[in-house]
Amino acid sequence: MQTQPSIPNTSLSALNSILPAANIATDADSLATYGRDWTKHFDIQPSAVVFPETVEHVAKIVNWARVNKIGLVPSGGRTGLSGGACALKGEVVVSFEKMNKVLDFNPWNRTVTCQAGVVTEALQNYVREQGFYFPVDFAARGSSHIGGNIATNAGGIKVLRYGNMREWVAGLKVVTGQGEILDLNRALVKNNTGLDLRHLFVGSEGSLGFICEATLRFTTPTKPLAVLVLGVPDLDAIMEVFRAFRDQVPLTAFEFFSDVALKHVRAHTHLPPPFTTHAPNYLVIEVEKTDPGTESLILDIFESCVEKGWVLDGTIAQSETQARDFWRLREDISEATAAHSPYKNDISVTISKVPEFLRETDAVFKKNYPDFEVVWFGHIGDGNMHINILKPADLSKEKFVERCRSVDQKLFEVIARMGGSVSAEHGVGLVKKPFLTYTRSPEEIAIMRGIKGVLDPDGIMNPGKIFD
Repeated sequence: MQTQPSIPNTSLSALNSILPAANIATDADSLATYGRDWTKHFDIQPSAVVFPETVEHVAKIVNWARVNKIGLVPSGGRTGLSGGACALKGEVVVSFEKMNKVLDFNPWNRTVTCQAGVVTEALQNYVREQGFYFPVDFAARGSSHIGGNIATNAGGIKVLRYGNMREWVAGLKVVTGQGEILDLNRALVKNNTGLDLRHLFVGSEGSLGFICEATLRFTTPTKPLAVLVLGVPDLDAIMEVFRAFRDQVPLTAFEFFSDVALKHVRAHTHLPPPFTTHAPNYLVIEVEKTDPGTESLILDIFESCVEKGWVLDGTIAQSETQARDFWRLREDISEATAAHSPYKNDISVTISKVPEFLRETDAVFKKNYPDFEVVWFGHIGDGNMHINILKPADLSKEKFVERCRSVDQKLFEVIARMGGSVSAEHGVGLVKKPFLTYTRSPEEIAIMRGIKGVLDPDGIMNPGKIFD
């Protein structure tokens, strides 16, 4: 058994002068809980967890860490899948869960300002109560934090219509690795005064500094939504259906999952099948009914797709309850497969290359994992696919991960050849770090290192993530 790292007493005394004793934890349960994200393949070794409540607390913690040469790892809702919030070498974990307040709401600017620890669903509900809509949405909405969403440029199920988190960030208050507090952009729509440093921190995974407060834009609520589930015979048909709907109706989501994924969700949730016809592939499609004729047009498109052989069967939700159940078929996949300790990959290619990519990678998996069950699902509308390889019950975690990682290179070679990304929406963290060069050039990586050197000269901000 490894010995848990600890902070020297002299350093801990200085930390006690910054935060109340109740905001510092060193017990084993806290270290195990806050020292990791959803990634299950790393040995966690934090030395302490701290719970700041203000931006000033965070700045003082960073300055303390610089003096004591101790790494800091940010912790939000811990829903990441790339090891970006894992503390492996005695770092201090900085949890933002006590920084969970909405600070300002401005209907004129259509902005809301909140601390980094506000839960995504709580913010969605708050904005909805004011008569507006915050559109960044995904299955982990009930536990993920706004700060983590920004730090990983979260995507989710509405990217097709509304884009990634970056599009909704109007301003940020951050603490850099030098302990500086930066107030970036201040919610201005037009601010043409040199480099927009706000965007450096979006997707930076805490490697440059910590996001403490965010000013986010929101929009008007959608019109009523139609939710469909369709069964599709093959990959090429998926793209034909996508084009047919996208060209004629206002899509808000277009999601894909395999019959293997459906099998696990139904076993876990006991939800009924959407229809009796079996299909190898399924789609959840959401359309905004912007005028009275939209629903009739949806049915016309559906019938045309059936006539052309692109759709085997389908159904449209007749109630809000049924619409939620249809969405659960897609959104409950991760929960339904969690017991199988899946090895996950989150990748993207341009939309037009999705069928080719799926065919090539499926062939790679069948050749190298003939005894593994592979669950496919993803956001066809933005080219983002999630691959979950399920661990057989009789195989150890170590052997399973070893076999999966041995094939990662083959997968990423396909992605590089197609000009795709090894990480679509979960960041690089620790998991994708060895494969960064498949998506980024040496010149780009050198520039990123240089930027980190300026903002985090001591290398204390989420050390070892993205690159060493």
